[in-house]
Amino acid sequence: MFFKIRRFIPVAFVAMAFYSCSEYQKVLKNEDVKAKYDMAQKFYEEQDFKRSNRLFEQIAPKYVGKPQGERVMFFLADSYFQRKDYNMAGYQFERFIKSYPKSEKAAQASFLVAKSYFKLSPTYSLDQTDTDKALTKLQNFINAYPNSEYFAEANMMAKELTTKKERKAYEIAKQFNKIGEFDYTFLTPAIAAFDNFISDNPGSIYREDALFYKFDSATRLALNSFDVLKPARLKEAKEAYAMLKKQYPETEYEKQAKDLLEKIEKELLRFSPNTEAK
Repeated sequence: MFFKIRRFIPVAFVAMAFYSCSEYQKVLKNEDVKAKYDMAQKFYEEQDFKRSNRLFEQIAPKYVGKPQGERVMFFLADSYFQRKDYNMAGYQFERFIKSYPKSEKAAQASFLVAKSYFKLSPTYSLDQTDTDKALTKLQNFINAYPNSEYFAEANMMAKELTTKKERKAYEIAKQFNKIGEFDYTFLTPAIAAFDNFISDNPGSIYREDALFYKFDSATRLALNSFDVLKPARLKEAKEAYAMLKKQYPETEYEKQAKDLLEKIEKELLRFSPNTEAK
């Protein structure tokens, strides 16, 4: 008897699944808006977001201006989000906010707009247009809803995106520095890029790295310059070293920095043989 029951259970599940699918197809094709609404809500509650999304898509226009319209529009947007269709989710949540600005779901919708763009933000090496959009949406949410339950998560996401943008800017400058090993003309834009990074990102986790590689770029540029340009450039390199040491007295680049400084001092002696280099 036990084995007969075990064989029956999978058959029963298959039958139930077939019936559910059949009912879904039947409701999907008919014109009964109430039946579609009830089934869409049922699937949504069961986290079957693919089928609920399709039904909400069909009935949303029918509920414009009706009491259930707010609920339908929010569930439609969220079903897109749950399906990881973040482009449509962001668009639909923004429509929801415009249609129902005083809704009790407005704060959550505003947060999910930002989170949709956050999910679309690519790796740091790619174009950061969606990252910029996400940061704008997150800042709008943070300013508008400082007491929201989503406030802490929004701040964490904004910090992650900011760090991603900082890394992109830092890696661009670092690439100039690397190419400068073979073509010294790239060291000038490397120094400029590191200067911009240091100025624009005072609290960045890459700040120490940027200060060191600016010093490294300035040193190599100076050492490989024509003699007429060397004294001024060597002085600028020493200033870059001083800035690194001032902000990071125990820098992790201590050994490399000292080795570079020794090369600067030695070269300066060539231009001031009777004066101790300062």
